[in-house]
Amino acid sequence: MFELPEGVAHHAVRVLRQGVGDALVLFDGSGGEHLVRIDRIAGSAVTVIRQTFKAREVESPLDLRLGQALCATEKMDWIFQKSIELGVSRCSPLLAERSVVRLSQERAERRQAHWQRVVTAACEQSGRNRVPPVDPVQPLRLWLSGLPVEGMRLMLSPRGEFNLSQLKPPVGPVVLLVGPEGGLTAEEEDAATAVGFKTVKLGPRTLRTETAALAMVAALQGLWGDFMEVKTS
Repeated sequence: MFELPEGVAHHAVRVLRQGVGDALVLFDGSGGEHLVRIDRIAGSAVTVIRQTFKAREVESPLDLRLGQALCATEKMDWIFQKSIELGVSRCSPLLAERSVVRLSQERAERRQAHWQRVVTAACEQSGRNRVPPVDPVQPLRLWLSGLPVEGMRLMLSPRGEFNLSQLKPPVGPVVLLVGPEGGLTAEEEDAATAVGFKTVKLGPRTLRTETAALAMVAALQGLWGDFMEVKTS
């Protein structure tokens, strides 16, 4: 028996209208799900009794990490929310030269905390039980210097050299870099290609940054992730 955190309790009782005796499915962000039953409601305090644990795994086989250059706040919220629903395993907000948003250290920390809440809510909505991290806001070039050695690195560019059909399945994580509203500068693209990024073009049309990010995530899940048809014998 344990008491729900305040935010979870409020959502369960005030939003979902759950009452004593009702069942809830909880997750702690590290995998699996706990089935509990509401035992007591006293004001804002909700006490539940643990019933069973189910080791349910809903993560994509594709470890897809998104580096998104800062853009308008509502667009960043949208990109992170929907990318999590689509299966992205890590979100990195990046400060690029053409980013229209400039944040002080304090505001950057508040934004990171806000985006982490957006990600958590997206997990709750979509049924994910592992909560991906949102990295601190950092300069693009600093992020480039700290990437994992293994895996594939892809950068969206109107001048992309590759299309998706030319790419071989990755071994390790896929790191995706998407620029801001005005795109990455030539110097930033050069810095990315210098550390192994391949430039990819999604068709003949120019896509908005929020469209490009989500279209690429969905396309990659269709190629190598959990959008692929599961064949049974």
